Amino acid sequence: MSKSKLVAIKIIHTIIWAFFASMVFYTLYAGISNKVDTYAWIAIGFVLLESTVLVVFKWYCPLTIVARKYSDSAKDNFDIYLPNWLAKHNKTIFTIIFVVGLILVLIRKFI
Repeated sequence: MSKSKLVAIKIIHTIIWAFFASMVFYTLYAGISNKVDTYAWIAIGFVLLESTVLVVFKWYCPLTIVARKYSDSAKDNFDIYLPNWLAKHNKTIFTIIFVVGLILVLIRKFI
């Protein structure tokens, strides 16, 4: 039964990850294309909300904490359907992309 729970967590985690990845890329798109609209601000808000959750949970996704109950794997992708290298560097890669996008959005909107 625990394997099916881990699979369910991995599916949910992957879907949520894809949603937030799309928010990060939309922020970058908005900054590059000068399309700073309501959707850009919503995307930024979602990413900042997710960042707050990660800070509260000491840089772990709450689903990772739940998934740990069902696996003792040392792999970075034990709780999500991503390549291990991406799971390992996920926060660094997407933080850089988001910050670049956010800076571009702020420049386009306020300068």
